[in-house]
Amino acid sequence: MVNLKEYSNKKVAVLGLGAENEALILWLANKGVSVNLSIYDRREASALEDKQERISHLTGGLSINWQLGRKSYKSLKGYDELWRSPGWPIFCPQIQEAIQSGGVLNSPMNLFFKFCPTKNIIGVTGSKGKGTTASLIYDILKLANYPVFLGGNIGVPPFAFFDQLTEKSLVVLELSSFQLEDLRHSPHIAVITNLYEEHLAPADPLNPNYHKSLADYWLAKEQIFLHQNPEDWLVINKKLSSWLDKKHCPGQIKWFGRLSWPSKLIGEHNQENIAAAWAATEIVGVLPVIAKKAVANFQGLEHRLQLVGEKGGVRYYDDSFATNPDSTIIAIKSFREPIILLAGGADKGNDFTFLAKTIRSQSVKAVILFEGEASPRLKDSLLSVGYPPEQIFLASSMGEAMRLVKEYAKTGDVVLLSPACASFGLFKNYKERGNLFKQAV
Repeated sequence: MVNLKEYSNKKVAVLGLGAENEALILWLANKGVSVNLSIYDRREASALEDKQERISHLTGGLSINWQLGRKSYKSLKGYDELWRSPGWPIFCPQIQEAIQSGGVLNSPMNLFFKFCPTKNIIGVTGSKGKGTTASLIYDILKLANYPVFLGGNIGVPPFAFFDQLTEKSLVVLELSSFQLEDLRHSPHIAVITNLYEEHLAPADPLNPNYHKSLADYWLAKEQIFLHQNPEDWLVINKKLSSWLDKKHCPGQIKWFGRLSWPSKLIGEHNQENIAAAWAATEIVGVLPVIAKKAVANFQGLEHRLQLVGEKGGVRYYDDSFATNPDSTIIAIKSFREPIILLAGGADKGNDFTFLAKTIRSQSVKAVILFEGEASPRLKDSLLSVGYPPEQIFLASSMGEAMRLVKEYAKTGDVVLLSPACASFGLFKNYKERGNLFKQAV
């Protein structure tokens, strides 16, 4: 049984009404916990009407004070706990001031680990591939008839299925660096897929969290295994051997490389994702024949090198989730056909030098750049490595980009939406960008 008495009459600041905090609030209300909540969110009330309506109809002992808008959080002092959404930077002055005044920094993910009835948790992180790997692990375990649940950064807050869990349940969690950076627990099996430059500058105005260096980024990722016990496992990519200090690893280590099992997934990076998924499920006790069957049937995740159509002998791939140069490099190298690349967008502070060299050395016949702060830098990088300027185009919308595609694409070409940049500006997020591309195709 979960003991929630310690939260009775506590004064809590909810920092950001994202999916995780909303699910936690709904769960607490269902339990009848008399906690006093102040909900802080940078969005105005008009943007949160649906969420406010849902929460306002709750029964129970919840006392809720709404603090909305960008100027709503001048001070966070006086709270017993702060429940931080992943997009809210820990280093913001208000949080630091609150901590110094005695407030405890917490999060929905910390509370999930604390209260979860099962210790059979598999956590997956990495710059890229964590969603695919977590989904592969889930599909393998499901086919093997384990009572398994999938949640986390993939879009399903774990408190949404908390009451369905038992001691025998398995939980697979996709964990972002922002979920991990203040996590005080580690899963029984921790998986790290890879590490690239990512989240090193603020990109989303509503979720401005970022890491100040690649070293800080790795320190956040490390939380996935730093709190393990000797019977726990770290499943980690061989490419990260130089990053891992084994003295800091309390659990057992299992390295993985690539696995070329039959699959609908393309690219060498997906062979690594398959290897990671198999390594984790092998620890659980799954037979190889079951794992191979699940991998062969796996359809892949939306917006990750997803084939969305073929028109006139031209194949169109949605890789909108590629928001850094390394991911786009991987995508480009997955094809041998001539490529028309749709890239550019909001600036995340990445270096485009190696991407530009890849574009020039591979068969990329044209680059269409979406308007955005990063696009001029990407164009400059392309020109500096000798990529022909007449093969670079600028588009102010998805429609304009696709008109250019229609003009230049020929039978046998691949049109690849793999932006290497964040979406904000022209698009709300990577999902909208990918969906508009699919609609245009």
